Amino acid sequence: MGKSLAEAFPESAAVFDEVSTVVGRDLRQVCWEMDADTLRQTQNAQIALFTASLAAYRALQSRVGAKPLVGAGHSVGEFAALAASGVLSLADAARLVQRRGDLMARAGNLAPGTMAAVLGADDDAVERVCQECSTDDEPVVPANYNSPGQIVISGAVAAVERACERIKEEGAKRCVILNVSGAFHSPLMAAAAESFGEAVGSLPLNSGDFPVVSNVTGEPVETPEEWRSLVVRQLSSPVRWTKCVHSMSKAGARVFLELGAGSVLCGLIKRTLDDAVAVPFEKPEDLEAVRSALTAEVGA
Repeated sequence: MGKSLAEAFPESAAVFDEVSTVVGRDLRQVCWEMDADTLRQTQNAQIALFTASLAAYRALQSRVGAKPLVGAGHSVGEFAALAASGVLSLADAARLVQRRGDLMARAGNLAPGTMAAVLGADDDAVERVCQECSTDDEPVVPANYNSPGQIVISGAVAAVERACERIKEEGAKRCVILNVSGAFHSPLMAAAAESFGEAVGSLPLNSGDFPVVSNVTGEPVETPEEWRSLVVRQLSSPVRWTKCVHSMSKAGARVFLELGAGSVLCGLIKRTLDDAVAVPFEKPEDLEAVRSALTAEVGA
């Protein structure tokens, strides 16, 4: 995660240095040396994804002469988008991400749960099945509206299993239990959200260089102060990524750059918007594809 960027671009290396200093952890060790199972633990994965995303953004800033029109991030990626825009300083965002990961890991231990990807079912059907399979003690809810026909559900293990069986009976193509350490974006994260609100507290929030779309509402946020509650609500609310993508398109976005690790979001965007150009930037050799996509859009 981010190793080739940090080796090629001093701006990326500086992000690893700054985040390491702020959170008191060696992010090079976290991102480059941890085994996959340890890195997947949310207290490690979140700060790693945040750092890799900002490292990629900083590398692009001085090499691509185009200011973002609008931004968004999926779950923890929202904090990278807020730091890139300047709504949060990199240091404040890093501290929040580290605290968020710790709190969500603790919540996962105290109230064990899981998540499952539902493929080939419409939103209404998944929402109805989740309501039918939930109890007060064993909730299950839609957690990620990723793209048309792909929703992740989250909650107590037994409730998620019930919902998977029911939704498959109703015609879903697949329902796959995910290898996660907690029921993220569900009511089981309520305690983590409450404690996270204390961490957000009175942190300074700024007017960003470009608008960022909220996971909670799927809409661009008008004033910085709104983020104080939105980033807290996000822990136990669904990520409305499909709506986020449509909002970015409505704002005029045609080229979407996925910064950091992987290209999963590029795939989701292409399944959501027929005419979208989505390009990942996670290694130096991706820079030419980014430039070509942006040049083609300007030329069009």
